[in-house]
Amino acid sequence: MKLIKSEKLILASKSPRRKKLLEQIGIRIEISPSNIDEEAVSIKNPEKHVKELSFLKAKNVALSYPESWILGADTIVVIQDQILGKPQSKTDAIAMLNKLNHCKHSVYTAFCVINQKTDSMVVKSVETKVYFKYLTDQEIQWYVGTGEPFDKAGAYGIQGIGAFLVKQISGSYSNVVGLPVCEVVETLMNLNIIQFKD
Repeated sequence: MKLIKSEKLILASKSPRRKKLLEQIGIRIEISPSNIDEEAVSIKNPEKHVKELSFLKAKNVALSYPESWILGADTIVVIQDQILGKPQSKTDAIAMLNKLNHCKHSVYTAFCVINQKTDSMVVKSVETKVYFKYLTDQEIQWYVGTGEPFDKAGAYGIQGIGAFLVKQISGSYSNVVGLPVCEVVETLMNLNIIQFKD
């Protein structure tokens, strides 16, 4: 099986993790981060929240590339109905990790694929359950000190040093990294943006 077709896809994100997940499949991408105000979205329902953000990101970039396929995505961590974004300070990161400590939480990633010229749009979201091990105060302090938590929802990165925090997951691993690859590839195939051949 090989990838025989890949139309150019513009990723409305500066996330190196999303870029890597797409490129390792062989999908041609161009980076054009959106400049929306994520704080302006106040929807409390996690699934609706990430879907709206992924749509707004894709739509924002589509205004500059009306003939191209745009992929927008957003990831959030949710525990006890509270949405955790990216920590704004060391104190914030420590508080988030203490909240997640020895508990189960959900990671939601939504993605939106849009093309203004063809008036095409697909928006989907995926949920993964993540179980943290018991963390000592020293482990939390050390991890925050690595600097890794600060550009990640929920203050951790499962694909990096933060792998040691995670005891178990239920669902898509790549979804926790920042993009549910299985569902994204299926969507791109259905839209004929990519094709595979034996």
